[in-house]
Amino acid sequence: MARLRSTVFLLLLVVWTALLAVTIPYYALRNAPPATRRFSRLWAGGVMAILRLVGLSYRTVGGANRPAEPALYVGNHQSAFETIAAAVLIPDVAIVLKEELYRIPVFGWFLKRSPMIAIDRAGGASSVKKMFREGREASEHGRNLLIFPEGTRRAVDERADFHRGVLLLYKALDLPVVPMVHNAGLFWPARSFAIRPGTITVSYLPSIPPGLPDREFMARLSEAIYHERDRLVAEAGAMS
Repeated sequence: MARLRSTVFLLLLVVWTALLAVTIPYYALRNAPPATRRFSRLWAGGVMAILRLVGLSYRTVGGANRPAEPALYVGNHQSAFETIAAAVLIPDVAIVLKEELYRIPVFGWFLKRSPMIAIDRAGGASSVKKMFREGREASEHGRNLLIFPEGTRRAVDERADFHRGVLLLYKALDLPVVPMVHNAGLFWPARSFAIRPGTITVSYLPSIPPGLPDREFMARLSEAIYHERDRLVAEAGAMS
């Protein structure tokens, strides 16, 4: 049953994405990033619907913790789910992501023209300056930002030192930071299409104000994210 569920999901994902590809010439000629982002949200919403068809849904908690003004959202990284769902969870989002994702057929094209904030991990100081510049432009245009400071997808019980990029953005942009925590890896593991039925929980925690000392900010952020992640994982285990 698990193999059938995952096969159905993958086939429907390919068909849905192929339909998206048909629109590329139109959006290339139009060259309007807000319209491109709206269509990307439509695609992401379709993927969420396909997941529901194979038994995987999601819920959000803590929505009152989301500020009305632009913010820097910081998420844990366990699955492909959060990268796709971000367009639905945080409308008009600018995601800090690896430049390699631009090479994914169709999906990468829309990411690049949204635009997102792509980082060349071997780019050094020039890559950091680019992240600052594009992050500032996004926030000035009313967009929220999202970064995954673990750098790569992690197991549901793994802890990692956060990359300094999140601290540098926090200091440069002077935005409130909203920890966005989930347990998606329990149901859609990293680097896999093995879908397990259930309900992913996405939790928005109280925001961390700008202006804190470096060490205090990083400690508060890490503790908040990992404490909530462990709670969500335990909660899902108790319900299964």
